[in-house]
Amino acid sequence: MPTIRSSADLRNRYNEISTFCHDYSEPVFITKNGKGDLAVMSIEAYEQLVGRHELYGLIQEGLSDVAEGKTRPFSEAMSDLRSRRKR
Repeated sequence: MPTIRSSADLRNRYNEISTFCHDYSEPVFITKNGKGDLAVMSIEAYEQLVGRHELYGLIQEGLSDVAEGKTRPFSEAMSDLRSRRKR
């Protein structure tokens, strides 16, 4: 279940919210006038989220290459890499 706090809590209890974000590596949703306004998370959690997003994009790119037939045998690819390393 998401953690939801008011903007007043963010202002008045910043350290408590920061500690929560670091301890649990999950965002805290901040409301303003009773409606969702912000998501606050630790830098570490943000970097993990961005990293996963980039990884999923690369995986999708690879799957698209396979679907379009843009592949070659593993032995051929390894041979090419080995010949580049010898240069």
